[in-house]
Amino acid sequence: VAVIVNEFGEIGIDDALVVQSNEDTILLNSGCLCCTVRGDLVDTMRKLFIERADGTVPPFERLVVETTGLADPAPILHTMMADPFLITRYRLDGVITVVDAHHAMQQFDQQYESVKQAAVADRIVLSKIDVTDPEMVATVKSRLASVNPAAPLIESNHGDVDPAVLFNAGL
Repeated sequence: VAVIVNEFGEIGIDDALVVQSNEDTILLNSGCLCCTVRGDLVDTMRKLFIERADGTVPPFERLVVETTGLADPAPILHTMMADPFLITRYRLDGVITVVDAHHAMQQFDQQYESVKQAAVADRIVLSKIDVTDPEMVATVKSRLASVNPAAPLIESNHGDVDPAVLFNAGL
């Protein structure tokens, strides 16, 4: 699995928090993927494909693009599905959105991108259920069901999620 980590902010830290097996972590830190770095995303995906083919990077069967919580998913998906190079070399398996149960209602009300992320998700991971009042968890689940009733809701307790339930959405 190759992972592209998107970082939004003056100081990139997400790449330092990722457990990695080698030094080939790729950090996009020039801005939000949905706006300023869509070209960087395309360039990075092209570069990864070419470097995998020539053996510069280890072989990978899956590419995960991790976006910031502020990302509008529509332009990212459009970019990935409209680029002639990418569309013939990568297959979109699905969109996974992580929703923080503890802060979700506030985020939904203040950040329209969080609602859009939940709306387009093929799978929704509900995190922090272990530190959130059960009534709040129920409220968040209800809100998510109204925004995207088709997406399976995967509860994450202490950050545990079975990777098998995240992939192979069959799109």
